Amino acid sequence: MMNEPRILTAEKEIEVRFSEVDMMGVVWHGSYVTYLEDAREAFGARYGLSYTKYIVENVFAPIVELNFSYKKPLRYGMNPVVRITYRPTDAAKIIFDYEVVVDGEVFLKATSVQVFMDRNYNLLWEAPAFYTEWKQEMGLL
Repeated sequence: MMNEPRILTAEKEIEVRFSEVDMMGVVWHGSYVTYLEDAREAFGARYGLSYTKYIVENVFAPIVELNFSYKKPLRYGMNPVVRITYRPTDAAKIIFDYEVVVDGEVFLKATSVQVFMDRNYNLLWEAPAFYTEWKQEMGLL
């Protein structure tokens, strides 16, 4: 019998601030990038994959793809929860799926893809050793 793959997920509650909305009182599309960043930081803190870890390992992990699917507009004063889920892949990438939810209703779905680069901005075609070790520790390999 095969083991079910481990699902790594985290949540981050956000408070929609006045500075994040447009003249209609809805969240400006660019503000969602910050919300997803906050969720990635929460994920890293929970599972030991923080940005500090990348710095210590002399690796960059820039976002190379970011996709949004807007379902409903968030408005000033709302407190959505950003759910982030790690999507396993054999490639030298980090892929996350997101849902921005208010009272159980999905307002946004998104996906981000990060790659690895060395400190000279060269793309790493193989995952760095620390990332492979992390995946093993998390039961993903």
